[in-house]
Amino acid sequence: MHTVVVGTSGVTASDVLAVARGGARIELSGEAVAALAAAREIVDALAAKPEPVYGVSTGFGALATRHIGQELRAQLQRNIVRSHAAGLGPRVEREVVRALMFLRLKTLCSGHTGVRPQVAQTMADVLNAGITPVVHEYGSLGCSGDLAPLSHCALTLMGEGEAEGPDGTVRPAGELLAEHGIAPVELREKEGLALLNGTDGMLGMLIMALADLDRLYKSADITAALSLEALLGTDKVLAPELHAIRPHPGQGASAANMLAVLKGSELTGHHQDDAPRVQDAYSVRCAPQVAGAGRDTMAHARTVAERELASAVDNPVVLPEGRVESNGNFHGAPVAYVLDFLAIAAADLASIAERRTDRLLDKNRSHGLPPFLADDAGVDSGLMIAQYTQAALVSELKRLAVPASADSIPSSAMQEDHVSMGWSAARKLRTAVDNLTRVVAVELYAATRAIELREGLAPAPASQAAIAAARAAGVRGPGPDRFLAPDLAAADAFVRDGRLVAAVEGVTGPLR
Repeated sequence: MHTVVVGTSGVTASDVLAVARGGARIELSGEAVAALAAAREIVDALAAKPEPVYGVSTGFGALATRHIGQELRAQLQRNIVRSHAAGLGPRVEREVVRALMFLRLKTLCSGHTGVRPQVAQTMADVLNAGITPVVHEYGSLGCSGDLAPLSHCALTLMGEGEAEGPDGTVRPAGELLAEHGIAPVELREKEGLALLNGTDGMLGMLIMALADLDRLYKSADITAALSLEALLGTDKVLAPELHAIRPHPGQGASAANMLAVLKGSELTGHHQDDAPRVQDAYSVRCAPQVAGAGRDTMAHARTVAERELASAVDNPVVLPEGRVESNGNFHGAPVAYVLDFLAIAAADLASIAERRTDRLLDKNRSHGLPPFLADDAGVDSGLMIAQYTQAALVSELKRLAVPASADSIPSSAMQEDHVSMGWSAARKLRTAVDNLTRVVAVELYAATRAIELREGLAPAPASQAAIAAARAAGVRGPGPDRFLAPDLAAADAFVRDGRLVAAVEGVTGPLR
């Protein structure tokens, strides 16, 4: 099994995906263990002094003015975890919780949090055992980090609350720890606070969304190319020299992908035949500009994620010279903004894909295709309602594009009077990515059927490969009306798991 070694300088997006989705094992480097021990010595020295230090010998948030005596400090750390584990609503997905915990472990290992090495090792042990704390949908304002979600994870380290075992059964966390030989953590000064004060949930969801969107944007370039073919459009608008004079990188990449898919097609360039067109419609002609803008948005979001992956997010933090200082690095604004930006891009990509689908189904605009791609129009409705479903998804995506980060709701007796709502931005982005996949799948379904209805002209070899792979995957082709939901579900799965991209890249080579 793949092993990820966590050091002091952060982790990569690939590491996060390996742990969250691939079940990779985790090891702490010797450097990380040494850094943890050195930072703990600083915290222990401060804890022994009579002067109050936030998070070490004081209360938290609006209660930070109270100095806590040594006899109550272990209770203080337990209490912050118990009281902050206040989430409600549906359970959060296993991969999100694993990413959340792994990213918190990454920050612990930076040596800036002051927890003991055994706390970090216990978190690694829990992840390696396949134990997943029960974390709920609601409870994070994205400042001071993802408090409630991280607190539910910390509760599991203490042997309290509920968690899901490797067999998928939810049981008391203490039982699961015992079965795997993991001793519950007895928290000491600052450790409870350090376990729950970070942007780890929203960052983990950003990293996974970027991985999914990378596949989806390639898929959308493919389906746009298929629709262009089916509509007998021209590929001249994809010429590199046209995109070089407006040099947005994403636009050039999308145009190059579409051109690669269409290479060798006999269907393109017939827009002047029976129904003359000077130009193709915007949804066809401007596909690279819209998808390209989304790709550039992803590039910016990836830069933010890489910076956050290299960060140590905690409050207070232990500095190398021995100071422990309060700060505002837990604020989720940098991550929240790009999460919202990606949701906007996803909504627009879905919107233009739906317009192409509608054009394929409309006999007045499809340039010779049967109404709704039906076998016997009037007797058959064809894909009429598939487009309704796609339109409903697009409408939902537009609602999900409303930014969460534009909101702020004060908390902690006005001490935390401006929050990021980054967790909410991440949660809605996950739904947006899910729905975008379905929208692209409907376009794939319509475009492949339309191409097969064009008799006498051969589609591009890459298009033929996509159609053949789709049919082998249960995405059925033209014919009389039938129960349509299973076909659409098969198309969804075909796009979602990457088989569409793989089939095309088998002909074109790697897409950009």
